[in-house]
Amino acid sequence: MSVTQALLGPLLASGAPKPLITHYDDATGARIELSRATTANWAAKTANWLVDEIDLEPGAPVLVALPAHWQTVGVLLGAWWCGAHLTDDPQGAEVAFVPAAEPESGKGAHTVAAVGLDALGAPLRGLPDGVIDYVSDIRVHGDDFSPLSPIDGSEPALLELSVDDLIARARQRAEELRIGRDDRVLSTLEWQLPDGVVDGFLAVLAAQASLVHCTNPDPQKLDRRRSDERITVELGS
Repeated sequence: MSVTQALLGPLLASGAPKPLITHYDDATGARIELSRATTANWAAKTANWLVDEIDLEPGAPVLVALPAHWQTVGVLLGAWWCGAHLTDDPQGAEVAFVPAAEPESGKGAHTVAAVGLDALGAPLRGLPDGVIDYVSDIRVHGDDFSPLSPIDGSEPALLELSVDDLIARARQRAEELRIGRDDRVLSTLEWQLPDGVVDGFLAVLAAQASLVHCTNPDPQKLDRRRSDERITVELGS
């Protein structure tokens, strides 16, 4: 079973319409909320794109060099759904998912996919030759995904962690961070590999909680957000 099936599957089964991630960017004033079902759709489109367009096979290296963001959620879950091995090196990666403003950071990968990180997922303009607009490309792909074959738990998933290792680490960190089912988790953590993405994202999924992530956090707005979003757990400063 893939990381995505293990951690997202129970969330869908227990309440697909519930919010999964609410993303704030205090630099722009943007607020985007995705339900569990909508998140699964983004992840499925990503996984279908990786399999249909890239011919990605389980264990293949993929770079995700993106900040904590609602679009990054779809990239991560889509990559793990089809068995990708997330690395921190673009050299030899089948795909490098990089910010649209930094396409050069994917140099060395077979395919570079630029992620706009726009609040509404607007198409990208003026990309260098050979760089793909991730959001525009995945839109035509299906909202459901089924792996061609089961993902083995011993396959690599995140740096040195296998699929089974990563699922176990996420569940362990959920307990250690005291995140419970249906908690509303306010986080300002960055998603560096591996600890940042485990604590700031996967542990929340493992606990069947929901995430309120703040990028470029404004301390004055955080106080109000704790009340408005009914926060029960906080991660980061």
